[in-house]
Amino acid sequence: MATQLGSGAFVYAVDLDWGKLPPGWSYREVAAVGVDANDNVYVFNRGEHPMIVFDRAGNFLRAWGEGVFTRPHGLTMGPDECVYCTDDGDHTVRKCTYEGKVLLQLGIPGRPAPFQSGQPFNRCTHVALCPRTGAIYVADGYGNSRVHKFSPDGKLLFSWGEPGTDPGQFNIVHNIATDREGYVYVADRENHRVQVFTPEGKFETQWVNMHRPCGLYIDTAHGQDLCYIGELGPGMEVNRRIPNLGPRLSIYTTQGELLARLGDPSGAGEGPTQFLAPHGVAVDSHGDIYVGEVSWTTLGRHLQPPRELRSLRKLVKCNETAARP
Repeated sequence: MATQLGSGAFVYAVDLDWGKLPPGWSYREVAAVGVDANDNVYVFNRGEHPMIVFDRAGNFLRAWGEGVFTRPHGLTMGPDECVYCTDDGDHTVRKCTYEGKVLLQLGIPGRPAPFQSGQPFNRCTHVALCPRTGAIYVADGYGNSRVHKFSPDGKLLFSWGEPGTDPGQFNIVHNIATDREGYVYVADRENHRVQVFTPEGKFETQWVNMHRPCGLYIDTAHGQDLCYIGELGPGMEVNRRIPNLGPRLSIYTTQGELLARLGDPSGAGEGPTQFLAPHGVAVDSHGDIYVGEVSWTTLGRHLQPPRELRSLRKLVKCNETAARP
């Protein structure tokens, strides 16, 4: 029997062998994942081939992005057969076709805005799209404490946020997502919370029972919107085996109700039910979950000798009574 995670309406089988890379290829680590309308999976990684595309069964389709991206960080699927690729290493967001042609670029490669100036961008991290207007929200990120809202053609409309712990303030604006009504959800990582805003940037509420939320994905395609949150867990190696802090994957309603937590409560590890560093999350039309983990940055590079660890997994929805159509 396959290893399973979850309970009730959220039971998943762990597919340990998903994703067939060409011989000699490596991810190094997977920063983000996305799924298109045909359930093809886009794996934005920090290896030699930044974007690797698979079909739903895990068969290799193509790769692109070589020589374009400095440090892949965030990936968002657009409604017009495009992907938004956020590169915190060169401070840019690129809108690309499914084959890698750049259609729009926000930011100037290699030219960050001054640290914590509030100007776009200093190590931007992720993108969300307004479902009603197509506006682009950019989380910015490591070197700023801001969310920027752009028009679909790339004109800066306004920004909000500043460093701090109060509502509307941020301590690492990590990932960002929108629901079907257009509300904006921000993974405020080092404040251990998700903040919710109106499309105009007005603070609405916050969820706080989580540990370093990193990956953030809202599934709006079926019935009730569900929010999938990859929690990075403790940052210090000495604390990574403390139980019940993550790393883990949590599932919420968009009203902030916790529905499920996936992952071994004993802490970080390489076991089939454990996570190392959930950083990017996506869900396909069948309800299957894809999780990218920054396992090299978090742990692999610190081992003696350093080694590449697992950084991508697929969780297959297996509760038939709750399966989506």
